[in-house]
Amino acid sequence: MYTDITGPDLTSYRGSVAEPDDFDDFWRRTLSAAREHPIAVQADRVDTGLATVDTYDVSFAGWDGQRIAAWLTVPAGSSAAAPLPAVVEYIGYGGGRGLPTERLLWASAGVAHLLMDTRGQGSGWATGDTPDPDGSGPAIPGVMTRGIESPDTYYFRRLTTDAVRAVDAARDLDLIDGDRIAVLGGSQGGGLAIAVAGLVEGLAGVFPRVPFLCDHRHATQITDAYPYHELVDYLATHRTATDRVFGTLAYFDGVLHAARASAPAWFSVALMDPICPPSTVYAAYNAWAGPKEITVWEYNGHEGGGPHEDADTLPPVARAVRLRSGGARRQRARACST
Repeated sequence: MYTDITGPDLTSYRGSVAEPDDFDDFWRRTLSAAREHPIAVQADRVDTGLATVDTYDVSFAGWDGQRIAAWLTVPAGSSAAAPLPAVVEYIGYGGGRGLPTERLLWASAGVAHLLMDTRGQGSGWATGDTPDPDGSGPAIPGVMTRGIESPDTYYFRRLTTDAVRAVDAARDLDLIDGDRIAVLGGSQGGGLAIAVAGLVEGLAGVFPRVPFLCDHRHATQITDAYPYHELVDYLATHRTATDRVFGTLAYFDGVLHAARASAPAWFSVALMDPICPPSTVYAAYNAWAGPKEITVWEYNGHEGGGPHEDADTLPPVARAVRLRSGGARRQRARACST
């Protein structure tokens, strides 16, 4: 059933997050520090037994130069002589990159697919291979409150940096045409796609599916579902930390990143979603600075469109990544808008 606002109040909702004065500077210095480490992409061919795709076990330097794992899957026989358009995909909460045979859609459609592993997750529903070496203060189980004492120590500073560097890594791979890269993800992956779009220039398209990490405070007030409820659990114990917690979360809110994103975007939202309530998705969608469309799943929860998402996403991805943006082949991501 519907548990959020509906009708015009929903579709016009703008969110409640207050922008920190140093938001742009925070991300500029964060990504500048990350780029002091060479991207150092390593791609090793693996034998999956599949005849129609080639798969590479990829790693690259993410936050603080730490190695981040990924799978690169391309149509069989792809070569640097004919670089491919690409989709960089980010994974939902609790999951990792899984097995190299699990996600074959994009390579089957003729597009390179770089699937980034998620540091410190990868045990909830799909396996992962990337640790999160940085420690944190007291936290609720999960990652939503890991390092939440400060934006400098917060877990999602590291993960968002990894996500930006995944695009850097894709642009460094000879098999990929750096002018034709889209970013995509569902739930947490959708939130990361929004953040990357606000921090990276020259993307061909952005596909946030039922995105997480938008309008955090509002989300905690209208849903009992996890992962947002991790924040509620934390604040129920740390009773005097509310302003500090939401001050930290503002630096990672998709609403603020969306306001800096100029690439074409195709959102999806589910009106019966208790995990990423639809008003939080519309807050980011309405803030989006570039061209945008949204698919509404009226009678679905957090699964959104399920397999229909892929079917609906294929045509706009194909259009987006096959149109060159006109930027330099190796143009690097910017830290933020000014």
